[in-house]
Amino acid sequence: MSYDLVIKNGLVILEGGEVQTDVAVKDGLIAAIGDGLVGDKEIDAKGLIVSPGMLDAHVHITDPGGGYRDEWEGYITGTAACAKGGVTSFMEMPLNQIPATFDGDSLQVKYNAGKNKLKADVASFGGLVPFNLDGGIQELNDGGVAAYKCFMATCGDRAISEDFMNVDDYSLYEGMKQIAKTGKVLAIHAENAAITDRLGEIAYKNGETTLKAYVATRPVFTEVEPIRRAILLAKETGCRIHICHVACPEGVDEVTKAREEGVDVTCETCTHYLYFETDELDAIGPVVKCSPPIRDKKAQDGLWEKLLNNEIAFVTSDHSPCTPDLKDTDNAFDAWGGISGVQNNVDVLFDEGVQKRGMSLTQFADIIAKNPADRYNLTQKGRISIGKDADFVLIKPNAPYTLKVEDLEYRNPISPYIGREIGAQVVQTILRGEVVYSQETGVTSEFSGKFIKK
Repeated sequence: MSYDLVIKNGLVILEGGEVQTDVAVKDGLIAAIGDGLVGDKEIDAKGLIVSPGMLDAHVHITDPGGGYRDEWEGYITGTAACAKGGVTSFMEMPLNQIPATFDGDSLQVKYNAGKNKLKADVASFGGLVPFNLDGGIQELNDGGVAAYKCFMATCGDRAISEDFMNVDDYSLYEGMKQIAKTGKVLAIHAENAAITDRLGEIAYKNGETTLKAYVATRPVFTEVEPIRRAILLAKETGCRIHICHVACPEGVDEVTKAREEGVDVTCETCTHYLYFETDELDAIGPVVKCSPPIRDKKAQDGLWEKLLNNEIAFVTSDHSPCTPDLKDTDNAFDAWGGISGVQNNVDVLFDEGVQKRGMSLTQFADIIAKNPADRYNLTQKGRISIGKDADFVLIKPNAPYTLKVEDLEYRNPISPYIGREIGAQVVQTILRGEVVYSQETGVTSEFSGKFIKK
């Protein structure tokens, strides 16, 4: 039998382990795995790792910008960066676009904004906010969101009527009850707003300006406390929950303990928490500001231990870009809190995890693809297995390069990884059997991505 595409001679990461073999694609799906397969098109992957394409479960695209954020990341540039970075699909957050995604109408606005602009597949989070408890959550479910997202930390611009908004405890409780009925997962940004906001105000008034001082205003316990609170409410409501971007091992401990007690809870961390540490932040500048903040080396080491021990379900970018002016300040407290990182998940994680710390290839594939696909019920994604979408990233190991500004596909090419030597390279990215990026030809001009509706 002849196939549309065969990837030949690569080291293919299957669920049972890596195997030197061929993978065949027919009609956008994985059709065969074995030796000697023949295709109309063939890719020689000798010397390369053939991994499932990354499913980045935490990405912000600001399209539409609503007249407020029009120059932030759009679908065209954001999904081009995904393609170049080996991310074949992602979960899109319900903010920072205007309107935020909080009901059926705003979800449709988002779908319309992305029409014919996608170079990766996109599944959607619907928002849980204090003002959508009267039908909005059900409308989002009916519209096909894969999961929900809320903030326990302060977020959104109250001067913009359709911007996102953090939950109070009642909204979280009531929202959890409603989301539990859908069976879908609520992802949570867990930071104690009252404490972190006040500590930040005090530091600012005292003349603090550094990133190190900013980190000190968001201490570890301000992550741990809301994680505990969210877990307690999940027990009460039966809502399945996921804790986003955990920046400290103590937060992971709470999730592990709750899961052992039978609570349906998972957590993620982010590439930047595994790569950067507090003491280097001020030398890099506000481009590396985020929340929760990047903590010290001890926390970083603890997160790696938790990740390698399978206590952290997956790793995301929390790609949260903005315009350069919002980072161009000498006062860290004034800077936008978000990191542009979706293009450098796969290469950085492969280098730091597999090459430097001995992570197995199967665990690498689990944390970038299988585990997020399973958590959010994206059944066609996450595995190199017959019948699944033919989504692959081909990785060249032990191939260091230095990231340059001109390498970035973002609308605003700013990133804390610029100037860093990364020890592996994404050689090709394939979405449902179509090459969307190769080192030889660059990012495709085609828009073959689609929205995934659940």
